[in-house]
Amino acid sequence: MKADRLIELDLDALTPKMLQVNLFLLVAFAAAYHFFVSPLAYSFSWIGILYFIAGYIILIAIHEFFHLFGFVVFGKVPIRSLRFGVNLALGIAYATTERPLRNRAIRKALLLPFWMTAALPTVLGVWLQDQVLVLLGAMLAAGAYGDFVMWQALRKEPDAVWVLDDPELPRLHLFDELPGKYKEGGP
Repeated sequence: MKADRLIELDLDALTPKMLQVNLFLLVAFAAAYHFFVSPLAYSFSWIGILYFIAGYIILIAIHEFFHLFGFVVFGKVPIRSLRFGVNLALGIAYATTERPLRNRAIRKALLLPFWMTAALPTVLGVWLQDQVLVLLGAMLAAGAYGDFVMWQALRKEPDAVWVLDDPELPRLHLFDELPGKYKEGGP
């Protein structure tokens, strides 16, 4: 089953950009927090560091969960087709489905985690006056950079295109027609 087109992230080229975005967002969110919420004051605490590390790990897991949730809700894929985990060689967490989705559905599933694990924690952090939560929102917003790159590439494709997420690499396989393997109740 050969794809008609591929969208692939070049992690070697993308990583420096992601780090720049991450640094920019951390500084911008911290400055905005101190400008709008609290005067410029930093304090060091082991509890704060543990809170940040634990929060980051938990939000990454939730980020991947929301990709899966989006596949089911927007793409109507069966739950049994979902896969998730961590690729230590690439240094990324992943969530995927073995079923192709329409382009419109996968675009929604790509951005859902940004709203739930970056935008929402940032707003909650400002509302609760919790600087760590604001900075976690910045980190997760930068972490969604790859999702935005894929979303932007998919916007150039027709809504009716079928998109199959690669189970091993940050790559999307695009098909003009539903691959025969998936017709009539395939995997």
